[in-house]
Amino acid sequence: MKHILPYLFLIVLVFTCKNKSKDSLKNSAKPKLTHLVNPFIGTGGHGHTYPGATVPFGMLQVSPVNGISAWDWCSGYHYTDSVAIGFSHLALSGTGIGDLADILLMPINKEVDLSPIPKERDSLNYKSKYTHKNESASPGYYQVYLEDHDIDVELTTSQRTAYHKYTFKEGDKQSVVLDLGFSINWDKPTETAINIENDSTVTGYRFSTGWAKNQKVFFVAKFSKPIKNSKLYIEGNLTENNTAIGKKTATQLIFDSQNTNQLYVKVALSSVSIENAKNNFDSGNFDFEATKRNAEHIWESALQNIKVETPVDSLKTMFYTALYHSQLAPVTFSDANGAFRKENDSIAVANDYTAYSTLSLWDTFRAEHPLLTLVARDKVAHFINSMLAYYETRNILPVWTLYGNETNTMTGYHSIPVIVEAYLKGIRGFDAETAYEAMKTTMMQDERGLIQYKTYGYIPYELLDESVTITLEYAYNDWCVAQMAKALGEDNDYNFFMQRSKAYTYLFDKDTGFMRGKSKDGKSWNTPFDPKHSNHREHTDYTEGNAWQHSWFVPHAVEDFIAMHGGNETFTSRLEQLFTENSDITGDNVSVDISGLIGQYAHGNEPSHHIAYMFNKANKPWRTQYWVNHILNTQYNTTPNGLSGNEDCGQMSAWYVFSAMGFYPMNPASGNYEIGSPIFEKTTIKLKDNKVFIIEAENVSNKNIYIQSATLNGKDFNSTIISHKQILNGGTLKFKMGPEPNKTWGVKN
Repeated sequence: MKHILPYLFLIVLVFTCKNKSKDSLKNSAKPKLTHLVNPFIGTGGHGHTYPGATVPFGMLQVSPVNGISAWDWCSGYHYTDSVAIGFSHLALSGTGIGDLADILLMPINKEVDLSPIPKERDSLNYKSKYTHKNESASPGYYQVYLEDHDIDVELTTSQRTAYHKYTFKEGDKQSVVLDLGFSINWDKPTETAINIENDSTVTGYRFSTGWAKNQKVFFVAKFSKPIKNSKLYIEGNLTENNTAIGKKTATQLIFDSQNTNQLYVKVALSSVSIENAKNNFDSGNFDFEATKRNAEHIWESALQNIKVETPVDSLKTMFYTALYHSQLAPVTFSDANGAFRKENDSIAVANDYTAYSTLSLWDTFRAEHPLLTLVARDKVAHFINSMLAYYETRNILPVWTLYGNETNTMTGYHSIPVIVEAYLKGIRGFDAETAYEAMKTTMMQDERGLIQYKTYGYIPYELLDESVTITLEYAYNDWCVAQMAKALGEDNDYNFFMQRSKAYTYLFDKDTGFMRGKSKDGKSWNTPFDPKHSNHREHTDYTEGNAWQHSWFVPHAVEDFIAMHGGNETFTSRLEQLFTENSDITGDNVSVDISGLIGQYAHGNEPSHHIAYMFNKANKPWRTQYWVNHILNTQYNTTPNGLSGNEDCGQMSAWYVFSAMGFYPMNPASGNYEIGSPIFEKTTIKLKDNKVFIIEAENVSNKNIYIQSATLNGKDFNSTIISHKQILNGGTLKFKMGPEPNKTWGVKN
């Protein structure tokens, strides 16, 4: 016994150490990145985001709908609200126009009369109150408790199938309302249909007009319990048939409340047909938890492409929420068999790619699409092929596509820089010759002011509203076409488009330092002139802004632009004034998009997003570092009001992702990035071929915002530019940060 005891003690000690070691590993395990994401950021203020469930670039966005028709409810939801009218399957993330919110399901615990045709949500007898205390969201998941119906609602989704889980109070009536007639914002139904196919399956369609003029959504919904009873309505009239077709249709489905207090629903959509919606439907049972776990896993993988290290938790939340928001759009549009509907009702088939829609190109060409060349490189060619499919139909590249429709919203043709950027970054998988033909054809046609642009070299203000913005954007589009022409050996085209890309020179008024509307006589300016004046989208020379915000869009020729001002000092003095001028905006019809003001700089709208980086080109990179840091600190936070303007399908968030890492694509199609002011101690970007690019910022803090020195792969790095190619090669970019500017770093002699 004397000899056995020591051995027993040793065995106990080993097992104890092992268990402690396991506990230690468990406690030291890093939290999942999905746990750092807060989908409610941007759902308040003017962010216009939605909190519902989706997967990266997924076909469905299953999300709560408040039922209000107003600007801040463009996504269907706003954080200030406390009433739900249902849960829809399509939503827009952060746009300035409202549409979608299609195929609205609402679980309720009573029978209701759906015969009254509601004109607004107050007349809906199936709505319910909720509170944020009983609401939660994470990537791929949403939950809310409906107070009026005693029902807990949970939502998740796969790529093409949405999953609902309704938990009713024990003994309560279990019912679901499907209302295809109710609409919000610009959306209006033109024809809808509901067909109760059997005791567990409902199919139908909803055709509507709005921002998307010809939107056709076909659906199939399957329930985990048999339908015990149902009522179908056409234009408010009860029908005895199992099928209802009309402008506005609705149904209430009642289920057996025995056995379980939970009801599951699976929903799939298609732009093509009910049969295709069925084909999009996930096979298998109603395994909500497995789908939720898989959605979280997909998001975790997407977020793992960039890892940031900082002791400040709020910065992690803002960063990973921004990275999450930047991968919500574009959205999958083609069905599982590749089919999708075009604007002219023809059906195309994406045989070797996935078709995408919700292309908010006026916004997203700036930073969102450049970011996706890093974190979703495998998707980029699919986006471009989707644009080229549109070109096949219309012989012109898309401006802003929504559910296969051209909305023609905003100015310029910014599918062009997206295509050129991808090609020059080495991304293939699309026909470069066809893409070039599409770009050239688009810029040589006569629509949307191009005939005036070709005739005068700029757009005279008396011939078209927003002439300054449109001219500057066409000049950039021309420069992008020229770069593609050069890459393909089209020298004559290169010279032609490069010459046209100087259109900005016509509009610069050296006396005032602003880009101004010029008459067709080529001499006189539009008067009277007030650089702070805004007139939203009519009788104005600027799009959603004023001269202060729109006079800086020459990203392709900044050095020449500086020379036009008279040199670096004059240029930076005016640039500094942009940020320090008082923030008054004049006019009787001021654009609501002018938000996030720092002086006259408006971070809440995209035309301002590149401006802070222009100091780099004028030999004052420390001012870029200062202002970028200031924007990061003042225009983003972790509350629902955490975005200073419309999210715009990822652009507002992509600016944050890039700028927080320490670089930004000021001229996206150039393949270069401008260095700013990193806020993380370490950032690791995953690249293809198992390479990584690391950015380290030694001594960085909220005071140490200035770059003192830098090395790239151990060698001195004294440039404000880093190329995409250098990043793809992998390596380490290391900054030493300090509280005072080093006015020699990054400055050209």
